[in-house]
Amino acid sequence: MKLNYKVKGESGEPLVIIHGLFGSLDNWQTLANKLSETFMVYLVDLRNHGKSPHSEDHSYDLMAEDLKEFFEDNFLNDVNLIGHSMGGKTALLFSDKYPQYIAKLMVVDIGVKGYPPHHSEILKGLNAIPQGEFSSRSQADEVLVNYVPDFSTRQFLLKNLTRDEHKKLVWKMNLPVLERYISEMGAELPIDSIEIETIFVRGEVSNYILESDYSSLKLLLPNSSVITAKNAGHWVHAEAPQFFYEEVLEFFGE
Repeated sequence: MKLNYKVKGESGEPLVIIHGLFGSLDNWQTLANKLSETFMVYLVDLRNHGKSPHSEDHSYDLMAEDLKEFFEDNFLNDVNLIGHSMGGKTALLFSDKYPQYIAKLMVVDIGVKGYPPHHSEILKGLNAIPQGEFSSRSQADEVLVNYVPDFSTRQFLLKNLTRDEHKKLVWKMNLPVLERYISEMGAELPIDSIEIETIFVRGEVSNYILESDYSSLKLLLPNSSVITAKNAGHWVHAEAPQFFYEEVLEFFGE
């Protein structure tokens, strides 16, 4: 699948960033603009997200193969790779299958382990927003707030809205397919060992990577380490942007 992407910067080592579930490359543009002063930044929309093509199938294997095609089409090698949440799991599986493409890996607030389904209220809220009826995001927000009380999470989700030919709001993402495969997105990854130098960036108030996970991560990724963004939740790059920016420069600039 040919993925939608944007390039920021004119020189430097390649840095590819892939977003999480219900996200898109738009979530990373502010950070990418800063990082483009140092790196050639590639922001990618995964399948069924953003402006990338829709498909009836959605899995980590397919997303890893999409990413391989993207790397080949853009002649990318020795890549610094960042993945957040679902994008982090995609980055891990890609690095396991195709380590020859990767220089260093940063995984943001996700582990290798499985996670129980926990998006039910978000899915109810997204499905409650009628497609092709609303003309403003505030109308959609009035519906979504009944399911997702956190303002920043709602703003993140509502970025998925775009206008149809009648100037009405519809989802860019392929919501029915993402809902169908939501359990698979939480499944444990079938990874044996990744030798690539890797850093996991966890949010202090997130529960995706626990201190009790450190030893198992080290077994699967012997050249890995874990750092914590204080007072940050799951969206570390949005909640602790300066910390995250500095860690990216330090890790990939070494």
